Amino acid sequence: MGARTIAAALRYLIAVTALALAWPAAADDISATGRGVVRVVTIAVVDDEVVGFGHGSGFAISPNRIVTNAHVVELAERYADNVVIGIVPSEGDKSFQGKVIAYDPKRDLALIQFDGPGLPAATLFTGPVTEGDPVVALGYPGNVDLATAQSAADYIKPTTPIRSQGVFSGRRALEGTGVLLHTANIARGNSGGPLLDRCGRVIGVNSAVTQGQDGDASFGFAIADTELAAFLQAAKQPYASVGFPCTSIEDRLRSDSEASARALASADTARRDAAAKAAVAREEALADARADAEAMRENVMALAVLMLVAGALGLGIGGTLELTGRREPALWAAGVGAVLIVGAVAVFLFRPSPRIGLPAGAAIPSATLGAAQSAGRLVCTLVPDRSRVTVSSGNDITLDWGKGGCVGGRTQFAEDGARWTRVAVPDAEQTVSILSFDPVSRDYTNTRYLLGAQGMAAARAARGDGKPAMCTADPAARAALAAKQAAIRAVLPPLPNEKLVYTCSAATGAADS
Repeated sequence: MGARTIAAALRYLIAVTALALAWPAAADDISATGRGVVRVVTIAVVDDEVVGFGHGSGFAISPNRIVTNAHVVELAERYADNVVIGIVPSEGDKSFQGKVIAYDPKRDLALIQFDGPGLPAATLFTGPVTEGDPVVALGYPGNVDLATAQSAADYIKPTTPIRSQGVFSGRRALEGTGVLLHTANIARGNSGGPLLDRCGRVIGVNSAVTQGQDGDASFGFAIADTELAAFLQAAKQPYASVGFPCTSIEDRLRSDSEASARALASADTARRDAAAKAAVAREEALADARADAEAMRENVMALAVLMLVAGALGLGIGGTLELTGRREPALWAAGVGAVLIVGAVAVFLFRPSPRIGLPAGAAIPSATLGAAQSAGRLVCTLVPDRSRVTVSSGNDITLDWGKGGCVGGRTQFAEDGARWTRVAVPDAEQTVSILSFDPVSRDYTNTRYLLGAQGMAAARAARGDGKPAMCTADPAARAALAAKQAAIRAVLPPLPNEKLVYTCSAATGAADS
């Protein structure tokens, strides 16, 4: 082996090692996108004879529409009435028939529609891609198929796409079409598959590869994101796109942990301050109540004294009248006097106690009152600096938060420390979401796991029936909900794909209850 060859090999090894170290050991965002990557197979038959066969890759841009290269489905243009297009998902046990609904040979892009269960759609990245950024190619390279396929049936058998890593090497033009140059290894069969950033967002569509000669390095070409967006817009095909930079979930969770520790310390201080203020307010209210009670006690005792004096006077007048022989008036005066004296004794005996508590219904501030109250209708806005966004839009959301963790008057959240939590496991989507709300800080969090078929099956099994927990004030029912949610969380991967943190405020025209 020559010195130049050894040096080149060392440079390659160093580059690969640096790339591996730079790649974050995070949730597998690439596999999340791989759920919607498909093999595209074309078979042309004329007069009962197969006259053409081809296969490439593609990816879902919506649940039942696939993006691929135009040259992958070129047979469908040449033999329009004699071509079968097969869509083979990466998961499951079935393939489906598709048809071309948009075709642009200049951009080398095509759009295929197929009937069958919807696939998780990929998201386009609209932010900047810098030279040297890591990239991943997903697809079905033909050389791997040739090495592993035992029969033609293997080409229509669902299987996981092959991934290869490289770096983005710059933008170029290929026959007038904008392309991305990259070093991820691709081969024939990768055509139409996505080129992804490290968060699994589509930045291009793999289309061609240079052939290295005499030790030259091979480079891949992907139809650029701008060309793909223009093609989809011309085809009137909606698509999801995000521009948030790719961040590490570990870094985000670590920052959240540190921020949570600071927030807990701050909340503890706030609770102590609130408790001190509540204690002062309570003592002031008690002092006011005691003063009022003392004034009332003195007034009642004064009344008893007046009644006693009046009663004694009545008895004296009665005695005087009796001496003058006026018996009947004497009896009346003595009777009134006696009643007044008995009343004075009764008033004295039942005078208000000097020991007094708070009057019924007195409002005393509480440090924990806010947690039990309804927040009403809220508008929640994403906080990018506290979030890890890969494929979600980041749009504002609305939240109708009621007392006792009741959302929208129908969905129950379970107590989770100072927060309320709901684990959502849908039947029609391959995503598990842990929704969490803090009524005091009004932080709302959506932690999302983009799972494959097996992961979703495990989550649904832990969930049980798909009936949502209806709102309830029964602590036992909420405890059962919390236990079921804990069982779901136990089967989830260690790390989520996304963590979306929102801050919420009262919606316009809405008032706190």
